[in-house]
Amino acid sequence: MTYVKHRPAERDIRKHRVLAGCLMPFLTLSSYRIRYELDGPEHGPAYVFVNGLTQYAELWGAYRNTLVAKGFRVATFDLLGQGTSDKPALFISQDDQVAALGLVIDQLGDVPVFLSGISFGGVIALRYAVVHGNRLTGLAVMSTFAELSPQLLLLGNALRVGLILGGTNYLQDLLLPMNLSDAWLGPQLENLDAIKRQGWLTNDVYALQNLMESFLDFKPLTAQLPSIKIPTMILNGEFDFLTPRTLHETLRLQIPDSALVIIPHAFHAFTLEKPALTASLLSTFAEDVLSEKWKGNRSVWIAPENAGDPLIPFPPDHDHLRAIPAAQVPR
Repeated sequence: MTYVKHRPAERDIRKHRVLAGCLMPFLTLSSYRIRYELDGPEHGPAYVFVNGLTQYAELWGAYRNTLVAKGFRVATFDLLGQGTSDKPALFISQDDQVAALGLVIDQLGDVPVFLSGISFGGVIALRYAVVHGNRLTGLAVMSTFAELSPQLLLLGNALRVGLILGGTNYLQDLLLPMNLSDAWLGPQLENLDAIKRQGWLTNDVYALQNLMESFLDFKPLTAQLPSIKIPTMILNGEFDFLTPRTLHETLRLQIPDSALVIIPHAFHAFTLEKPALTASLLSTFAEDVLSEKWKGNRSVWIAPENAGDPLIPFPPDHDHLRAIPAAQVPR
């Protein structure tokens, strides 16, 4: 595989700001600042993580630690409207987010780059891969979609109205039980106010509204997915309510060198619930691609219960889109 080295344009020159007593690197996109962080060996293969809608870069901490220990360089950043990046008061387009992602990738130099994103971040990662797939060595998208199903469209509209009428706290009240399992929520019930407080401090209600409204004119990416020729791993929680398996099936069928991996006992935000398992899957995927062992073939797998255990092929005579063990029906 040939890796193309991109040189940042003049406006993309790396900048630094001192915030809260710490030296934090920023990139410039037009008049906006994008906060990012690089960790790990400078010349190692790189992983770039793109946040979900209400996330911020620090939530990838466990992934950074695991992957850096395995010799990867890890790039995390806050999208426009998130964390410490600028939060424009007016509309934020997804094109701007893809451009911000491109600036981060430009900082990595001539190394293999693996791009990973969850949910909203998965959409941004897909859009980048459609246009700049030659810059990537592999793609791992999680809990995401290429088109808005009627259910997802209506859920998104309801969440947006909830944010407008009830603020960030109400949005979190809706998302927590939708995105996380009873097994995770149960022990945290008495601490939820503290957990929500960090999200409230980090997220701005108008910025979140802008991020949501970037889907008002969203055009499906489905027809463009076949242009993604790189190895692609698609991760989907077994009980994902927001982005169920049918949405991931579109990715599997349209991306030629892809494999769908179902995470057992997992919901939409499995990256928060199962960081050890997910980081292990990501590192194994990259190692397989780099060693030319990866064979996507639009295959379907079940992830193991424990980090480091092998994937399990989905029984070929059963329908992986069903919640019951139904026989496969020719399509």
